[in-house]
Amino acid sequence: MKLAEGIHYVSQSKGGHVHAFLLDDGDGVTLIDALFDNDAGLILQELQAMGRKPSDLKNVILTHAHRSHIGGTATLKKQCNATIYSHEWEAGIIDGSRKATKVSLIPKPPLQAYILQFGLAIGLDGHVPCRVDQSLKDGDHVGPLTIVSTPGHTPGCLSFWWPAKKALFVGDVVATWPRVEAGWAGLTLDMKQNVQSVGKLSDFGNAEIVGVGHGDPIPAGGIEVLKKLREQKVN
Repeated sequence: MKLAEGIHYVSQSKGGHVHAFLLDDGDGVTLIDALFDNDAGLILQELQAMGRKPSDLKNVILTHAHRSHIGGTATLKKQCNATIYSHEWEAGIIDGSRKATKVSLIPKPPLQAYILQFGLAIGLDGHVPCRVDQSLKDGDHVGPLTIVSTPGHTPGCLSFWWPAKKALFVGDVVATWPRVEAGWAGLTLDMKQNVQSVGKLSDFGNAEIVGVGHGDPIPAGGIEVLKKLREQKVN
């Protein structure tokens, strides 16, 4: 689905209304996150709907290494020969050499996401491992994007800023499903740090679009939403 010129998104109810974003800057396509399904079918369909070939997908950038966001990575590497990027802390989870850090089994809001919390708590995964080609840090650039380090949900969480489009892509630092909030408490390893990362993102004073990992993107006025969320209390 088209969000703005050069920005398309794909959504999947499995994985908690998870979203991925396809960014076309004219030179090629950069994908942010790879949804839950290992076959990447929804992403490949949207790429075709954009009038692009699989070979046009140049970069796959992963916000973090929870299953909902990395499922299709290996398929996209194989079919598109895209370069795979993540923070170095997340790379071992993506390539299968270690498990994602577990969370508590005690239910925390939103309860609609508890199935994901439960899976992470007991170590379920099931993604096809894929080697990360290049690690990223704060201030790096890929395609049209500037990399922003936003730890808290996980230590290696990354966000991405496309200044020409006034668009921020923030992964699970912010969720809009089932309500708008600064991350899901049940799946976030350090909520205080996560809210601090929201504050960092709110400094991008002219951001309009905010694309999130779970829930619909914010198409306009995104910076005002972030400014409110940076005041969220942490229990």
